[in-house]
Amino acid sequence: MNTETIRNEYLKFFEARGHKVIRRAPLVLHDDPTTLFTGSGMQPIIPYLLGELHPDGVRVTDSQTCLRAQDIDDIGDNRHTTFFEMLGNWSFGDYFKQQQVEWMFEFLDTVVGLDMSKLYVTCFIGAPEYDIAKDTEAADVWKRLFEKKGLSTGMQDIGSEEDGYQKGMDDGARIFFYDGSKNWWSRSGDPEHTPVGDPCGPDSEMFYDFGTPHNPEYGPHCHPNCDCGRFMEIGNNVFMAYRKVAEGKFEPLEHPNIDHGSGLERIAAAKLNDPDVYKISLMWPIIQKLEQMSGKKYDSHTESMRVIADHLRAATFLAVDGCVPSNKQQGYVMRRLIRRALVKAFDLGVEQNFLQEIVPIIADLYHADFPEVAENRDAVIATLIKEEKSFRQTLRKGLNYLLKAGIEFDGIRVVSGEEVFTAYDTHGYPPDLTEEIIAVNPPVTEEELSSSNKLSTVKLADDWRAVFDAKMQEQRQRSQTAAKGDFKGGLGGHTLQHKKYHTATHLMYQALRDVLGDHVIQRGSNITEERLRFDFSHDQKVTPEQIAEVERIVNEQIAHDLKISFAEYPTNVAREEMHALGQFGDRYGETVKVYKMIADGEEKPFSFEICGGPHVDHTSQLAEGNKTFKILKEEASSAGIRRIKAVLI
Repeated sequence: MNTETIRNEYLKFFEARGHKVIRRAPLVLHDDPTTLFTGSGMQPIIPYLLGELHPDGVRVTDSQTCLRAQDIDDIGDNRHTTFFEMLGNWSFGDYFKQQQVEWMFEFLDTVVGLDMSKLYVTCFIGAPEYDIAKDTEAADVWKRLFEKKGLSTGMQDIGSEEDGYQKGMDDGARIFFYDGSKNWWSRSGDPEHTPVGDPCGPDSEMFYDFGTPHNPEYGPHCHPNCDCGRFMEIGNNVFMAYRKVAEGKFEPLEHPNIDHGSGLERIAAAKLNDPDVYKISLMWPIIQKLEQMSGKKYDSHTESMRVIADHLRAATFLAVDGCVPSNKQQGYVMRRLIRRALVKAFDLGVEQNFLQEIVPIIADLYHADFPEVAENRDAVIATLIKEEKSFRQTLRKGLNYLLKAGIEFDGIRVVSGEEVFTAYDTHGYPPDLTEEIIAVNPPVTEEELSSSNKLSTVKLADDWRAVFDAKMQEQRQRSQTAAKGDFKGGLGGHTLQHKKYHTATHLMYQALRDVLGDHVIQRGSNITEERLRFDFSHDQKVTPEQIAEVERIVNEQIAHDLKISFAEYPTNVAREEMHALGQFGDRYGETVKVYKMIADGEEKPFSFEICGGPHVDHTSQLAEGNKTFKILKEEASSAGIRRIKAVLI
């Protein structure tokens, strides 16, 4: 059973048990400003766990793609990935502990076919100070199921993770009780830090024992929550049974929820009985391609191949979900992932046409189960290849700079923190990339850098990080935050002038599509009282003739005095049946506002777009004071993305 089959069998398993299979949310949640990426399977489900009614009922299931950029420095071991899938099933006030535990046991045992003698579980030890009992209810269900398989069913109280390193595991123990630091779920951690008013509860995690020797560097003794690699968590059942009503006080929920998440890649590794998640069927073809391209073996270049496979999976799905490499926010992380992968490719000796060989392999692994991958395949490949070309240009400039940087001491050139900052500020080299470039020491081409000019024993000054951070702080103090004062939708405020420019943005968006083609999709906007700024997908410079035509169309529609109004529609109706425009990659609720701009006597609106508003009532208001619409500047924003700045003058 390969990884793709496990995913599909999981969804079929829970669909057969009354769950509605829902589509994954995109990696970038535009309506959740608290995080850059979808970092867990339950993140898009939080509103429904907090009480909002789910449109698909009280039982849902999915496979959610996730990205955790904070794990980027851990990539290279056998189990950490920045990109992963979480298999999830949820009950909103319907079934509870017994049903969930029984179903997960059945799925892992009879569907996946794991060796259940290698499965260990944890439960909540209780918090008597908050009058929260030990979770013997879940433990007893596990005990009964293990007994039916003829397996040991010993129970052991552990407490904290550190307690586990001191106590180790009792002979025959299979069910372990941990405190709130390990087996309690809330949005902010253990019972003490659970926000007042929030639902919360104990959880029961599932671990697979690969039987590898314990590494005493992590502690004297091994236990399920040990980080040595012997045990791998493959899933977690959250029993959302309480609400914190005051500091130190919890009350049972009248209708408790189930929130389950299992790591697809980790279950697949358990099925292979190999703790290396990079050997599963969604990873190994990438590794095999790298071996073929480089002529090197995974066993000798393990870390580099793991980083490449992980980072390019993440970058591919970011591109599928409308993200593009840039120097800000999600785009910056995407750029960093791609460039780290390219640096590791240098370590393999692969220096040309790298992404055009690897990205199609990744797309092939997912297109059958995620239609959006197939639909956007060509655009995704083009986006990533453009970033590779851009990086190679950046690499040449940066390498030439680093070749000249530093002061020589005893035959070793030392690069200072100030020079690392210059490499970042001028040449686009993040500090971690400078570290990796110096470590890997890639040539750009044979012609440009002779072997005698390579960056080799060059090193970073001992205090480079402190100096770099100080320079960054100076820069921040000089710069205004790009997002300062922004409202939803790119608006910097709700004055009449903001409304005029917001309305003009809609007119220009449609005019751009009329002139350039339907491939033009909004990628971002920023609106102040002085101007509008609009980012859109287009892979070449807009010509002066095209700009003039866009201006003509917008001013013509302003003169037509289009009436502006909105109505609410079901999201699927607005997008799929009525073909309302929306920002690519946005995640909407069940209903949306759709603004239309239409001339008197016309049946078809000029602009029909999903938007939260606000706008003026008539387009003629944009011309008050004899003003006309004028595009001041058109430029590249990032790979495949153009930016326009325009005014009413």
